[in-house]
Amino acid sequence: MADKLTTVLWYDGDAEEAARFYAETFPDSSVGTIFRAPSDFPGGKKGDALTVEFTVFSRAFSGLNGGDTFKPNESVSFMVVTDDQAETDRYWNAIIGNGGQESACGWCKDKWGFSWQITPRTLLEAQTAGSDEARRAFEAMMTMQKIDVAVIDAARRGD
Repeated sequence: MADKLTTVLWYDGDAEEAARFYAETFPDSSVGTIFRAPSDFPGGKKGDALTVEFTVFSRAFSGLNGGDTFKPNESVSFMVVTDDQAETDRYWNAIIGNGGQESACGWCKDKWGFSWQITPRTLLEAQTAGSDEARRAFEAMMTMQKIDVAVIDAARRGD
């Protein structure tokens, strides 16, 4: 990787599977170099993936197969800004449909435990609009799991 700063994500042996899923799900994403163990080691075998370089939306990541010592949590999440309901549905359904779980207010978690915020642009725009519009959109969002763009837009208008 040529980037000076790369985010390293900790996995329990399945960094390669995760990188391939992200590359298949999100545009401008790919799997790069996979460093495999040159010999057997405590907890693994020769040929096991130790680290996996990948990009998601052109951002560099490295997946480290570090075992089960550390688990992802909501203190770090990935926000994907979507332009419409179809894009929102596509990403949400891909994550949930691949063993993930739904949460509230546009948040979901992938099967590896990483949190994703699938956030329609209209919701972000509402946050910077006038206080009444922002309040209505916020109140509508608080009732949702996956964000419903039409409901947010109606709330923004005051319908």
